[in-house]
Amino acid sequence: MISSRLKRSVFLAAAAALAGLLAASAAEAQTTVKQAAQTKLTKTAPAAMHKVAIQVNQNDKAVMDLALNNAKNVLDYYKEKGETVAIEIVTYGPGLHMLRADTSPVKDRIAPMALENPNIAFIACGNTQPNQSKAEGKPVTLLSEAKVVPSGVVRLSELHEQGDP
Repeated sequence: MISSRLKRSVFLAAAAALAGLLAASAAEAQTTVKQAAQTKLTKTAPAAMHKVAIQVNQNDKAVMDLALNNAKNVLDYYKEKGETVAIEIVTYGPGLHMLRADTSPVKDRIAPMALENPNIAFIACGNTQPNQSKAEGKPVTLLSEAKVVPSGVVRLSELHEQGDP
C-alpha cells in the first residue's frame, strides 16, 4: 500500500508539473497573440499623410459632382506622388440629399468611389436626417456608404480643431 504521505507527494508533484505545462502553454498562447497583433498592425494601411474635408450643404447636383470631382482629383494627385490622403465628404442640411438612397443624383458615383478608395468617407448629418424625415412624413434612408455622425457641422469643426482642413 502506498502511504498517504507518498500519495500526497505524488499528487503535489503532478500538480506542479501540470501547473508548469499550463503556464508554458499560456505563455506560448500569449506570444502567438502578440505576434498575430503585430502582424495585423504591419498589414493595415498606413495612416494618411494628408487629410481633406469637403462639405456639401446644397441639394444641387452640380455642387455634389464638384465635391466628388475634387475628391477624385485629390486622390489622384497624392497617389501620383506616392502619398496617402484621407478624405471626408461631410453632408448636412439640403446637402444630405447627396447620400439619400431615394433622392441622390450622384449615388451611381458614390458606391464605386467608396469601393476603389477605402480612405474616403461619406458623412451624413444625424440632425438633418430626422428633420427631413419629419418634414416629409416618411423615413429617410441613406446609402450604405454613408456614416452618420451626430452633427455634420460639428464634425467639420472637430476636423478643423484636429488640424485637418
